[in-house]
This record gives sequence, structure tokens and C-alpha cells, in this order.
Amino acid sequence: MLAALSCYLIWGLVPLYWKELAAVDALELIAHRHVWSLVFLGGILAWRGGYAEARAALATGRGFALSMLSSVLLTANWLIYIWGVNAGHVIECSLGYFLVPLLNVTLGKLVLHESLRRLQGLAVLAAAAGVAILILRLGHVPWIALGIAGTFGFYGLLRKRSALGPLTGLAVETAVLAPFAAGWLLWKAAHGHGALGHVDTPTTLLVLSTGVVTAIPLLLFAYGARRLRLITLGLLQYIAPTCQFLLGWLVYREVFTRERAWAFILIWFGLVLYTTDAFLTQRKNPRTDV
Repeated sequence: MLAALSCYLIWGLVPLYWKELAAVDALELIAHRHVWSLVFLGGILAWRGGYAEARAALATGRGFALSMLSSVLLTANWLIYIWGVNAGHVIECSLGYFLVPLLNVTLGKLVLHESLRRLQGLAVLAAAAGVAILILRLGHVPWIALGIAGTFGFYGLLRKRSALGPLTGLAVETAVLAPFAAGWLLWKAAHGHGALGHVDTPTTLLVLSTGVVTAIPLLLFAYGARRLRLITLGLLQYIAPTCQFLLGWLVYREVFTRERAWAFILIWFGLVLYTTDAFLTQRKNPRTDV
């Protein structure tokens, strides 16, 4: 429980970290995140003897293609999120992660042909109504929230079909794009445009710590997920977007209009229905995947 709580609190408070790096281009931060994540995860894999599993995942064309697609989706998710946070859209970023569980249910129905229970269907409809309010009343599509939810939802769909564990999976996904990221960072450095060497020492240390910030919550999540009931983990997942929402509203003073409030209420209502359905289903049949 402590590991899972720590994981979601770190994910919930991570906008504070990215805000400190607002002076660094978001795309460059993503490149650093790939490179330093690979360094950090590679060290852990070497310690745990996980290189054989990672090599096997990249040995076949299908395995490499799936890893590349997962990596692209994860990279897009990171990029949208970091850009959104540093552009002053922390609340909308939190909305994206509130939508993820409901999008997962929808993808399960549409892609995996899983059955959609009545409360799950009502939850999806409530979330869709919330998004519709944002589009109709605010006059624009909440593309940051939808981009975050979409990239992470489809990423989760691919990971569901993967036999790799969280640590090895992330290491492989990082490895396939890390050479491109490293090459681009070296090119920027050669032309005097990179952050390293051109920012102060605290910012440099923060840039170099992107790998740790990426991997530590994942390791805590993997440890907690193996030892907690699925319904408990499902309830805890709302800690992260709730913290992000409160940071955007109370700390960064982002505008929270009446229309946005109604949209969030509908989405939160959908999450209540979703959680209730998960609780009742697992209580009736503890082995059911909810």
C-alpha cells in the first residue's frame, strides 16, 4: 500500500518538477527523458539479470514493431503532458488522466470486444457528456486532455497484449527511441543549442534526473500492483489526477469556469459509477478482471 501510494503521489506532484524545467524545450526534455531513463533502467536490468528478456522482445520483427509503436505512443503522451503543464494547462492535463480508466473500458469494448456492463456504459456516457460540454460551451476541443487520454489508453492496450513486465517493457520502449534522442541531443549540443552547458547547475541536475523521475514511480507501482487487490489499485489511481487538479487550481491559479466545473462533475460521476461497478464485480467474483 505504501509503495502504491508513493507512486501515485509522485505522479500527482510531478507538475512541480516539470514547472522547474519550463525554460527547457519540451521536446528536448523528452529526449533527455529517453536517454537518462535508459541509463537508469539499464543499470537496474543489469542488476536483476533482465537483459535476456529485453533482447528477446526485440529479436523478432513483430516484437520490435510493437515496442516501437508503444514507445511512440508513450513519447507522445510525455510530450503532450510536459508541454501542457509548462503552458499553464495543469487542470486539463489532470482531466486527461481522469478520462483514462473510462477510455480503457471503451477500448476494451471496441477493440477487444469485451462486454460492457451497464454501469460501465453509463460511466462512459457521463464522461462523453462532460467532454461535450467543454466543446460546446467553451468553444474548443480539449485536445490536451484527449491527447493524453488517447495516447495513454492505446499505450495501455498494447501493454495489455505484451508479455513483458513493467520494468523490462519500459526499458525496451525507451531503448528503441533512445539512439534517435541521443543523436538529436548531440546535434543540438554541437550547435550550441542544448540545455546542458547553457543552464544553471540546479536546472542541469533536474534535467539529468529525468530518468529517475520516470523509473522510480514505475518500480513502486510494479511492487504495489503485485501485492494489492485490483479494486484497491483502481481506487488509488485517482490520487494522481486529483493532486494535479488541485495544483492547477489552488497553486497555479488556473481558471476554473462554471462550464469546466460541470464537465468535471460529469466525469467524476462517471468515475464513481466505474469504481462502483468494479467494486461490485470483484466482490461477486474476486477473480474477475475489472
